[in-house]
Amino acid sequence: MTDRLTLAATLTGPDRPGITAALMGAIAGLGTEVLDLEQVLVRGQVTIAVLLGSLPEDLDTLEDRLAGTCARLGYRLSIDEGVGDNPPRARRVVVSLLGRPLRATHLAEAGRVIAEHGGTIDRIRRLSRTPMTTLEFIVSGTDVDRLRPALAATAAETGFDVSVSPAGLSRQGRRLVVMDVDSTLIQDEVIELLAAHAGREAEVAAVTGAAMRGELDFAASLHHRVAALAGLPESILADVRAAVRLTPGARTLVATLRDLGFAVGVVSGGFLEVVAPLAAELGITHVHANSLEVADGVLTGRVAGPVVDRAAKAETLRRFAAAEGLPLSRTVAIGDGANDLDMLAAAGLGIAFNAKPAVRASADTALSLPHLDAVLYLLGFSREEVEDAAAARAASVG
Repeated sequence: MTDRLTLAATLTGPDRPGITAALMGAIAGLGTEVLDLEQVLVRGQVTIAVLLGSLPEDLDTLEDRLAGTCARLGYRLSIDEGVGDNPPRARRVVVSLLGRPLRATHLAEAGRVIAEHGGTIDRIRRLSRTPMTTLEFIVSGTDVDRLRPALAATAAETGFDVSVSPAGLSRQGRRLVVMDVDSTLIQDEVIELLAAHAGREAEVAAVTGAAMRGELDFAASLHHRVAALAGLPESILADVRAAVRLTPGARTLVATLRDLGFAVGVVSGGFLEVVAPLAAELGITHVHANSLEVADGVLTGRVAGPVVDRAAKAETLRRFAAAEGLPLSRTVAIGDGANDLDMLAAAGLGIAFNAKPAVRASADTALSLPHLDAVLYLLGFSREEVEDAAAARAASVG
């Protein structure tokens, strides 16, 4: 194949039905072999690129038929005679760029970094246009470990989100997705909602912020905050559960993952009394969180059992993965605070979601847009596929 004459033809013009049929029909009787064929549609303009082999001896006839078809359809045509097929592409990675909006500046900077690290962009496709634009690049000639930190630094400086993942089979098949709860799956910090009932919200919020930034030991800070809840009636937990607000896109993310057959779990430094009913509502099967001690219908201000700290979160991820029969390479962890760092590091893909600076800097991927279902784009699914799944789900219920 490497020394055979081949012909690359590129056609561009207005999209309409039957273009591919007309193109292939024009050359169908010449015995040519289609080696490659790709088509891209952008705002009503279609570009078709075809690579042909087994060319006839009378090459002018082939080119005349292509030119005649394009002239009849009003398409522009370029033809390039050459030798062989596309060369093999080694060391392929997937780069996802997200922005609202995604600007030319962002793509210029991403392209510069990719080129500086020896990468070549082989293919680009759009995964979403609302509520954010997501473009997926297939890049060859570079490695995840080299490209990821460089692109992450550029993204943080320039103002877009980026993910770099291995290409190939590692992106296919079933996965386990484990999420933090407070400020990730939900918009709230449950302990602050509880503290508001005790009149100590500001005090507890200050300690929570310091703990999430990694300035305080999480376990010690939790005991301090829970002590502020002493004396609250147990019935307050139901009120707080009713007040919890899901993060935009959370319901779509979980439902789509379940449609795909993925396993979903939550692990929280918050409280099982709120987390478990929420997980049950969403159909999340794996749940682990702290428990509040209750005596005579009143919160004692103590945690029952060991605290779910950063080490416990990572261990929980491993336990959930083992229960599902999945290696850690097939796990995704999502979190926002210092308490999530070990879990994000242990997972095959760690995603910092609207995270504190130290967490964003340490994670594989950072999302700064407030839509949790953007995680689906990082896994390679398009907005159209997500919406189709939602429509099928609604139809099955109806």
